[in-house]
Amino acid sequence: MPHDESNLSSSAVSRRQFAAIGAATLAAARTLHGTAQAAETGGGSPLKPGITLLFQGDSITDAGRSREAAGDANSQPALGNGYAWLAASQLLVDRPGDGIKIFNRGISGNKVPDLAGRWQAECIDLKPNVLSILIGVNDIWRTFDSGEKGTAEEYEKGYHALIAQTKKALPDVTLVVCEPFVLRCGAVKDEWFPKFDGYRAAAKRVAEQAGAIFVPFQTMFDEASKIAPPERWAGDGVHPSNDGAALMAHTWRRVVDGGGI
Repeated sequence: MPHDESNLSSSAVSRRQFAAIGAATLAAARTLHGTAQAAETGGGSPLKPGITLLFQGDSITDAGRSREAAGDANSQPALGNGYAWLAASQLLVDRPGDGIKIFNRGISGNKVPDLAGRWQAECIDLKPNVLSILIGVNDIWRTFDSGEKGTAEEYEKGYHALIAQTKKALPDVTLVVCEPFVLRCGAVKDEWFPKFDGYRAAAKRVAEQAGAIFVPFQTMFDEASKIAPPERWAGDGVHPSNDGAALMAHTWRRVVDGGGI
């Protein structure tokens, strides 16, 4: 579908457009992975009263969070300025009496091996009941801009090991695996493809084998790019704009919690 800027406000995408993208993404999630619809079926939302929710990942999750305030649950500085904060704030506003504690431990530039190196202190020791992970774009990006070695197979192997360590230490944890994504603009060049698709497929297999909820962010942005140009959602093709982060939060809620906005 061609882009129609005349239907967009100068500052934001309309609520109706967000809803349309969210509906299309949720339908795709059901096709991609059955557990992605857990919140809308008999399983119910995993975000129960009193749980601890942890967001993990790279700069997309980090989003400028305060390290000094990192131990403060539900704190905006500690949760950053991206999708994690937006999803958390919506959840906390909707359910103020549920005693949910939300933390963010994303670190800019991280790859799967970086997560593994800090996993005990910054994941397992926090004892999350729900763990949401978004990782993968740096694992491929550094092979292009820094000449690092790495393959989708190595990414998948390391990711599986991370999940196995987590499930051994936290057998009752609910896992949320978010699909790594890029948009075809900015720093993202044609040479990224089809290599990047291998990383996406690897993340999906990790989710399936772990019985995790899978959040299809690439599918979401593909749908969004039919409504507005990719630059609207992520100017450099990797880091979401305010609209992109809002759409991610909307989709995360729809898939994980079933609440939506």
